[in-house]
Amino acid sequence: MMPTLRLFAKLLPIVFLATVAQAQGTIKIGEFASLTGKEATYGQTAHKGTQQAIDEVNAAGGVLGRKLELLVEDDQSKPGEAATIAKKFISRDKVVAILGEITSGRTLEAAPIAQNAKIPLISPGATAPEVTARGNYIFRVCFIDSFQGTVMAKFARHSLKLRRVALLSSVSSAQSVALSKFFRQRFAADGGTVVLEQKYSEGEKDFRAQLTAIKAAGVEGIFVPGYYAEAALICKQARDLGMAQPLFGVDGWESQELINIGGKSVEGAYFSTHYSPASKDPLVVSFNERFTKRWGSGSDALSALGYDSAMLLVDAIRRAGTTDGPKLRDALAATKNFKGVTGDITLDEQRNPTKSAVVLQVKDGKFVFVETIAP
Repeated sequence: MMPTLRLFAKLLPIVFLATVAQAQGTIKIGEFASLTGKEATYGQTAHKGTQQAIDEVNAAGGVLGRKLELLVEDDQSKPGEAATIAKKFISRDKVVAILGEITSGRTLEAAPIAQNAKIPLISPGATAPEVTARGNYIFRVCFIDSFQGTVMAKFARHSLKLRRVALLSSVSSAQSVALSKFFRQRFAADGGTVVLEQKYSEGEKDFRAQLTAIKAAGVEGIFVPGYYAEAALICKQARDLGMAQPLFGVDGWESQELINIGGKSVEGAYFSTHYSPASKDPLVVSFNERFTKRWGSGSDALSALGYDSAMLLVDAIRRAGTTDGPKLRDALAATKNFKGVTGDITLDEQRNPTKSAVVLQVKDGKFVFVETIAP
């Protein structure tokens, strides 16, 4: 064979592989988040963690010889938008998986669409138990409300030593309803009493009538399983009414806006969440350093959950050796001892992880670690 032909023969496999890789293109992943609107800080923060994961994987060469392409859509914190976005991701963008949302309500809107299309959906932070019940293609990396409600009941009863408490919960949030239920059950089992429960709807700004009723009941503490926008105003109005009882909530409180809105009124308040950047775990220390360098501010639970949701997906793609929906679903369902920055993740039969929770307190305008509570 002539030298030129021999060289051409040697180059043919390389050219073929390069052509195949180019034809395959990027691996498209959809992310929907509340980048604007009432819960914008949730979506913006979680997106930073997700984007960081995608960029780090691409910088290391991608996965299966291909780069990742993150397609990001804003659901504007509005009901109905998540379903529209999920349909677009699947029918027009041809994504292999969907990441999102932080809130349970909007995740529940998108879940049936992903399930019907056999496209895996991984939520960073939707804690309502019914989320993964929507189908076997629906996953999450956060603990669920049955655990979080129990955590705060244990904290209130054993760490704060409270016996009589009130609940102030949202009737328009599936998460708040579930958290109230599980809190009541565990608090009563531990010898405490929920003296009364008051309700509100998301978007309300005046809680003085509910708080006045709570004040008259003479309770020792108030559990508010809601989001930061209402929680901050509740703390502010409670203090204005001369109520000095401890107020405590859940992961929906974790936002700088809680402090921006509530000011000194939220000082001393507690909430449960998924992660603390104060952890000395080497994975957490490294992630927080990289995140701070990239974004100019420290990580929090939402950014860490966003990061873990993307990295869990990448791990499953590697193990599956393909982006085929059913095979990728099976690899995700088989996840065991995945080393996430929010903790080790092993998914149970309902595709939920069992993890510890942390309790933080607002102190001097910052979120300070208080304790870790195991399952």
